[in-house]
This record gives sequence, structure tokens and C-alpha cells, in this order.
Amino acid sequence: MKASIQWLRELCPALPDDASAIAARFTAAGLEVEGVHAFGLGTEACVVASLVSTRPHPSRSGLRLVTVERGGGQQEVVCGAPNLPDPGGLVVLAPLGTHLPAKAMTVEARAIAGVTSEGMLCSEAELGLGDDSDGILVLPPSSAPPGTALSQAWPAARDTVLEIALTPNRPDGLGHVGLAREAAALFAVPFVLRPAAPDEAQSGRDGSKATRGEDLAKYVKVTIDDAERCPHYGAAVSLDVTVAPSPLAVRWRLAALGMRSISNIVDVTNLVMLELGHPMHAFDLERVRGATILVRRAVQGEKLVTLDRVERSLTADDLVICDAGAPLALAGVMGGGNSEISPTTSRVLFECAYFDARGVRRTARRHGLHTESSHRFERGVDWGDTSYALARASALTTTLAGGRAVNDARVFEAMPLARRSVSLRRGRVGVLLGDEVANGDAHAILGRLGFSCKSSGPDVDLWEVPSFRPDVSREVDLIEEVARVRGFDAIPTTLPRVRPSRDHGPREALARRARRAGVDLGLSEAITYAFLAAADLEKIGAPPPAVTLRNPLTEDRSAMRTSLLPGLLAALAHARRHGERDVRMFTVGTLFLVSSKSRPRSGEADDAAPEERLGFGAIVAGKRPAWLSKPEAIDIWDGKGLAEGLVARMLRREVDVRIASPAEHPKHLHPRGAAFIEVDGRRVGSLGPLHPDVLQAFDLDEGAIVVEVDLLALDAIGQRSPRFALLPRFPATARDIAIVVSDKVAAGDVEHAVRHAAGGLAESVSLFDRFVGGAVPPGHTSLGLHVLYRAKDRTLTDAEVDERHAQVISEVERRFGAQLR
Repeated sequence: MKASIQWLRELCPALPDDASAIAARFTAAGLEVEGVHAFGLGTEACVVASLVSTRPHPSRSGLRLVTVERGGGQQEVVCGAPNLPDPGGLVVLAPLGTHLPAKAMTVEARAIAGVTSEGMLCSEAELGLGDDSDGILVLPPSSAPPGTALSQAWPAARDTVLEIALTPNRPDGLGHVGLAREAAALFAVPFVLRPAAPDEAQSGRDGSKATRGEDLAKYVKVTIDDAERCPHYGAAVSLDVTVAPSPLAVRWRLAALGMRSISNIVDVTNLVMLELGHPMHAFDLERVRGATILVRRAVQGEKLVTLDRVERSLTADDLVICDAGAPLALAGVMGGGNSEISPTTSRVLFECAYFDARGVRRTARRHGLHTESSHRFERGVDWGDTSYALARASALTTTLAGGRAVNDARVFEAMPLARRSVSLRRGRVGVLLGDEVANGDAHAILGRLGFSCKSSGPDVDLWEVPSFRPDVSREVDLIEEVARVRGFDAIPTTLPRVRPSRDHGPREALARRARRAGVDLGLSEAITYAFLAAADLEKIGAPPPAVTLRNPLTEDRSAMRTSLLPGLLAALAHARRHGERDVRMFTVGTLFLVSSKSRPRSGEADDAAPEERLGFGAIVAGKRPAWLSKPEAIDIWDGKGLAEGLVARMLRREVDVRIASPAEHPKHLHPRGAAFIEVDGRRVGSLGPLHPDVLQAFDLDEGAIVVEVDLLALDAIGQRSPRFALLPRFPATARDIAIVVSDKVAAGDVEHAVRHAAGGLAESVSLFDRFVGGAVPPGHTSLGLHVLYRAKDRTLTDAEVDERHAQVISEVERRFGAQLR
């Protein structure tokens, strides 16, 4: 919404002179001002000049030398405009040194075909007052004495405009009256609502008067067939009007607010809309067949050519304004070309109605039309100002277009609308705001905002909500109004009394444990969206979404995730675009999967409720930290270490990492390196390097290692209780074993076999070397294991260790066909 400071001051004269102060107060009260713009900047230096004489340029056809009187002297300028007035006509002169921001130029003395021009005669476009650049701006006779600054002679030529980002719940801010009322309340100054039909506006330019006591039904009959979509319809008629361009002040005011002047009649409807926030429409009454207005639903397939010259096929849900033959307008959205105002129009029918916001919204979206009218109706206009708007339109028409107004303007009510009442408990304002607010102060604020107190009791006051505030329906809304006007900065800052709670559900407790484990492992938590694009799931081969949104905000957030990886990969891509190469991140979140147990949703028997699984995902990329050596690239062993560390911290159990077979490896992982995470023989997750196709799909130029764990499956295994033991009292004896086995044998299985064969004497078994190639036969791998033997009650002898170690060698040879190196 664009708001004119000049217009606001007409309605609220006591506003501060500083526009930035008004903007700051509006923003603090919830009407965010996004920008403050100057209109007509540079017109202060331009002056009104009287044309004295003209003569042809001595050497350039199409140019003339114009002598003008600017007050106190004459000067000559070169001009090529085709619309120079006769001597005595008034024009606008930009003297030397004038800066014209609209054209980003400064007027300088320069020779044009050998003749020096001592200034510049300006068009509306060059002054930034409009789009007309076909000729210079010619002012009406007797506008002002020559030498008067243009902005002084015509105040509408200079204004300050506020760009206000209104929330959809404040339709009252879409008109200057609503904004002026808000400003008056915020600054505690008077608000003046001008008379609907001032006396000076009752006489036309020809001296004719408004027709009093004349019946509107003589000119038009109004019928409302759909009371729900159109409870109120107002109509007024003006006769013997003359359609012509609007005066400069009107044209410039519209231009300042981003609207183009069409004609005096159309401009009247726009002025009333900008003033009250209530859209209006003007019909050529001669083109309304049967002098009849019928408000009804459209017939399916019915045609209407709207003002944008597009033929539209209507549906049965569209509300239309019809005459005796066919539709004239899409109600609340756009008028039709078959009844628009033309230069020959002499009788005008003004429409000011209240249309259902939801119906207008559906129609506007269906036909792809977003107009100034639909923008306001979709948010809910003031149904109580219909009579005032009609009177303002009639008065402005008489002033700008002559003629006479039929004084029997009517509002036809198909369904009564009533103002709502809201109770406000005394003392409740202070309790909710955390600050004492006197009851009288609250009454004064609400009164300035247009609320009226219907009854006042010892404990409760009953307030009537004005029709221009559809957003106020509860006691807390009234309290919010008081807080806004007082200023949120007036509420003291206090620390709330919060009692820490440890009563978390088992699911949240599990998530907290996983987050603590991720942080302990040196990872940073990434908060990712549960909504994503279904295409992102396809890129990694994840299960298709079990839940899709019927009306998503964007297509990128149209499905509930079945994997945590798309969010992590998007975060990794974002980090790399910003130059961060070494990334260690994790996230904990819910996955929404197709449930094996189909449970219909309420009212949707064909839909199955999804199974919600809690998952842990981690991604590491770049180089691992190093202090005494050069950093090395992260590899699969980092992923294995993360999986082991996570399970150890959450369950105090050991992990088996098994290479995935080609037939079952996850599609998002590289075939060489994909592995499954197992605990006590149960699969709980996967890890491995990303597949090149996934890297390309997410625009990642380097590889990464990912780890995924099903936290619910992990938690179902159970957490081991911590076990404490005395520090070893007896020394240990170490033995190494190097064997050659088939490369199909997992190193973890060999470790388990060694530990089992060593019995209780093996304190630890660890893999320290893996080698292929060289003297190792093809299809085989050399494994080196370090075994630490220790007894709790004695010092082991070499004979005991050798005997037990021989058993270990015998066992691995028997089970795996191993050969000692």
C-alpha cells in the first residue's frame, strides 16, 4: 500500500512534519513501512513561467526559440515540443542548475545548433509527475504568477509516499482514512473525516445542483440473487456528466500512489478507493440494458470480456453483476468492456458493494486476475461505509465532471450484517501485558481507534467493534490494540519465571541422546526441513513420499521426507558454495514412511497413516583435522568411526560394519564402500561414500561420506548398563597374527573368531593392517591383527600364551581357510 503524507495530513492536520517519524511509529505498531519515497523531487527548483513569444530556430527545423517571463526578467530557451501555448500561456521552466531526478539529469547551458538554451521547458515525465512525454506541461490559466515555484503553486506536485507492507488481517490500512485514523491514535492527535458531500462540491462546473428527492428506481432497478456472496449492494446515479481528463492535482495525486489517470469518472472511483479502501465501479448507465442490475452466480461456460480485453469463460462459482441481458462485471475483481465509461458517457451508475472475501479470492485466482479491487475485497472491506463512499463519489463527480447527482443513493441489503461486540475484563490488560495499564488509558486508546464502549460494568466492559476492523473478535485482540498504540517498548523487560522440566517423552529423550552423541563426536547439528521436493527423494533412491501436501507453499516443500539425506546434502552444497570445504554435520529428525499397518485417517478411508521413524543422519566431507601431519581426505573409515562412536555412546555396545552385496547396497551409496551397520546381528543403518550420480544431482563437486541410523531400531536393542572394573594388576602379553583369507571374508568376522578362540584371556583384538596385491594371491586379502592377552588373577606365562595363540590360529584356519603369512 502506498500512502501519501500530504493526504494523511489533510485528514489528520496535527501529524508531525517529519515523514520518517510517522514511518517509524507505523512500523512499531505493526504497519511495516518498507520505504519512504519522494514524489516530484526537483519541482521546488522549477518555476511557473509565462510564454512571451516564439520564433523558428535559425538553422534547425522542428525547433523554436521561446522567450518566457519567469518573474523579474525574460530568458530564451530552445524547445521542440509540439504543444507550445499561445503567448500568455503558462509553462514550467527548469532554470540552469536544476536537477531532475526523474531523468537523472541536471539542466545546463548548452548550445543547440548554434543557439544557447538558458533553461528547459519540462514535460510531466521529465518532472516525475506522470507518464506524458509527448509535449511540455501547460498549466491552466491564472494558476500562479510567473516566478512562483511549481511545488508552491501546485502542492500536489510535491509529496512524500510511504510504502507500507500490510498484513492480510489489516484491510483498514488499504485506505488513507484508515491510515489517518491509525496515525491519529498513535500520535494522540485529532482525526478529521471530511464531509461526504461538502457544500462546494454540490454544484457542478456549470452551476447545476444535485437532484434532491428523486427516486433512484427511476433510473435503475437492483436485485440480489446471492445474499451470501453479496449481502450489501449500493448504487448511485449521476446525470449529465462530461467525461474529460482530470485536473492536474488529481492526476498527480494518483501518479504519486502508482496509479494512472484514465478519465475524471474513472479517477473518481480510484480516489474513493484510495481514500476509504473500498473499491467502486462506474458503469455507463446508457449501456446497462433494461436499466437493471442483477447480482447472481454465473452460468457455467458463460462469457465475459473484461476491461483488459480478454474473453473469459465463467464458472458457476463466479459471482457476476448483470444487466437484463448478460454479465457486466466479475464481482469484486474487474468490470466488463460492454459497460465501461467512454468519452460519450453522460449518465453514470456507481457501484459500491460488499462481496464475500472467499468468493472473490477464488474467482481472482481462477481467472489469474489480481487487481486493486480484488486485493482489497479478498481481505475484507468495510461494509459500514457504503453510503459514505457513494456520497463521496457523487460529490467528486459533480466537482470534476459537472452534471447532477440523483440524491437517492441506496444500499440494498439482501442479508443484514451486524457489528460484533467483545468483552474486556478490567485489569486483564495489565495481566496479559505484564505492565499496569489504567482503565482510562485503555478506554482512550480504543476510542481513538474507532471502538465504542456499549456498556461499562464494575468488572467487564463491552466494546463494539467497528465494521472496518474484521480482525478483532476476541478480548486478546482488544488488548493487542492497546499494546500497539502504547508501544511495545513501553512494556517492561522481565525474566519469566520458568520451572525447568525433565519430563520428556521417550521419543524426545532418545533424540536428545542422539544429539548429545553427535556433538560429542565433533559434529555440528544441522536443522533441516521435514518438507522437501519429491524429486529430491528420487535423486537418492529413497522411498517415495507417504505424505504429500495438497496445497504446498512451494513445490520444493510439497512432500514429507522419507530420508534425512536430502536436507544434509542441501546443507553441504550451501556450505561449499560459500567456500567451506571441510564439513562435519548431523541431523536428527522424523521420517514419514509407508506404514505396514494401514490405519485410515478420519474421513479418508483410502489413506493410510504414515509410520513415523526417528532417524539420525551424518555427513562428513573434505579433510580430517591434523596437527603433526598434512591433512588427509576423509574416507570410509571416518564413517565407520562415527557409527561405532554413536552406538558406543548411546548403547555401550560394539558395532559390526558389513560390506553390502551388489544386489542390496543402497542406491545412493557407491558400490565400492557401501556397508550396513549391525548391532548384535540386527541391521540398524548404513554408511558409505556417496554415489557419483547423487553428487551430480545435488551439484557437489567432491565426494562425501554419509551415515544413516534408525534410532528406534537402535533403541529397541537396549542400552547396556555401565560396568566398572579395577585397573589391571598384572601385565599383558601381545601377539600379532598375519593371515591371508578370501576377500569375501569380513574382517569383523575374523576379529570375532579370534576373540572367541582366545576365550577369556583376550583383552582386546584389533585390526591394524589390510593389504592386497603383491605376493597376496588375486581374490585374497592379507589381514594383520593385534591380540592382547591378560589374566585378571595372575601373570601369564609364555607357555600359556603360546598355547592359547595356537588355538586362535587353528580356529581361523578352520573357519576361513586362512593361511599364515
